[in-house]
Amino acid sequence: MEALRGHLGPDERTVGTHVDVSHVAAAPVGMMVTAEVELIAVDRRKLRFKVNCRDEAGLIGEGFHERTVIQPDKFIARVRAKAAGMPP
Repeated sequence: MEALRGHLGPDERTVGTHVDVSHVAAAPVGMMVTAEVELIAVDRRKLRFKVNCRDEAGLIGEGFHERTVIQPDKFIARVRAKAAGMPP
């Protein structure tokens, strides 16, 4: 995520955990679409962003997106451990 560039440690990444965005209007094929995000809250490892999407004519979507800061090695280890415990 570009909005977090320079704010995470070298061993940190984020994963999306929740998306709540309304679709206000359609964007015609070929029209430029721009998404703007603003970090509005930080609760330990949980990040909450305000999202605003526009095409050349105006607003097409808005809402919120949440991400959690992770350490990839630990995250992948937990996923692998979970997969190893799954029945065949």
